[in-house]
Amino acid sequence: MNEKRGLKSRRPLSNAVKIELYERLKGLSEETKIPMSKLLDEAIEDLLKKRG
Repeated sequence: MNEKRGLKSRRPLSNAVKIELYERLKGLSEETKIPMSKLLDEAIEDLLKKRG
């Protein structure tokens, strides 16, 4: 299924977040020109490091 979407090193993820967090993330993405998926990768990596 991933190959049909052109995703070779990524997996689609569907989830819901607080509206305020979504809006802030979207704003940061637009401001920095960094895709939301890359910002989410960074946030998840930071969380996993923090939680060990």
